[in-house]
Amino acid sequence: MGYCGWASTDPLDKIYHDTEWGIPVHDDRHMFEHLTLECLQCGLSWSLMLKKRGIFRECFDNFDYEKIAAYNETNVERILNTEGMIRSPRKVNAIINNAQCYIKVSEEFGSFCDYIWAYSGEKTILYQGHDSGRIPVSNGLSDKISKDLKKRGFKYVGAITIYSHLQACGIINDHDKECPCRQKIIDEYPTVTKRRDKEVY
Repeated sequence: MGYCGWASTDPLDKIYHDTEWGIPVHDDRHMFEHLTLECLQCGLSWSLMLKKRGIFRECFDNFDYEKIAAYNETNVERILNTEGMIRSPRKVNAIINNAQCYIKVSEEFGSFCDYIWAYSGEKTILYQGHDSGRIPVSNGLSDKISKDLKKRGFKYVGAITIYSHLQACGIINDHDKECPCRQKIIDEYPTVTKRRDKEVY
């Protein structure tokens, strides 16, 4: 049985790969958690994000974006002084800012999930060639969404970060060809196959 190489060693990576990565998300709180983890990761390793995920959930009210949007300086200090938390005021303030922007998008489109899934026609994208392991760090779709989110005021949402987010929340299925998770997602969710899209490596 094949497996995605990045998830075959570290136990936390394996659990995340098997139970979350690439599985379509249609819940706004869960979607915000994925987006926030990707934003927090900038400049750091994904393994560190998984190790600190419990701390992040404690600091950010389990990623309840409506509560986070109302945070003030007292909340920022609380978060920065939490043991084990990433002590980056810029990132913490960016998460609060993103929660406020997230609510505006949700109000405009009915939900943030409705907004972001519209980019793929409500289907998980299978890009030709990705299943053989040649996976980009960003592409035309992630660049397009990144630019729109930046116009809407979001921070830490570059094209590379957004590509990772699209993989994580199941808008793009980038599991390896021999990985059982790839076929499971194909079997259980609507998918569409597309050509490569302005990919950057």
